[in-house]
Amino acid sequence: MIIKANETAAIIVDVQEKLMPAMYNEAIVEKNVNRLVAGLKLLEVPMIVTQQYTKGIGMTIPSVMETMGEGFTYMEKTSFGIYGEAPIKEAVDGLGKKNIIVCGTETHVCVLQTCIQLKEAGFQPIMVVDACGSRHEEDRLFGIERAKQEGVIVTTYEALLFELMGGSTCPVFRQISKIVK
Repeated sequence: MIIKANETAAIIVDVQEKLMPAMYNEAIVEKNVNRLVAGLKLLEVPMIVTQQYTKGIGMTIPSVMETMGEGFTYMEKTSFGIYGEAPIKEAVDGLGKKNIIVCGTETHVCVLQTCIQLKEAGFQPIMVVDACGSRHEEDRLFGIERAKQEGVIVTTYEALLFELMGGSTCPVFRQISKIVK
């Protein structure tokens, strides 16, 4: 299955101020989430940003808010999987897309449960593994393995952006090529 931009949306899960510093791969995740978001913006892929218990865990990290741009908004959640929150479920359903890109933290908890819920609801979740973080490497690896077992597509941000473009004739090819370098 080729993943096409016009059939795809994205969920940026809980990339928050008090959570990110605890990730063993924090710098890589932050850099790759920003690269992914920048590319998705150019491709006009709709995105939803979630925050888990903002009062306690803080806002989305500043670099991601900046990359998202003016008018940054987020959706609050307390469930680990995003589909357990009625407003977020309605927002995802309302996008009318069959493929849902998922990245963020933590790979083995909120990201994984989101992917499983989306799969159960009839979507094709796509986990961007180099834009997903966990406090422990082993948890991240087993979260990715479980996602595969559940039928989630796993990929990297660069592979995904090039797949969404489809070829070098894409109007934003040069801009995205600069993002991934």
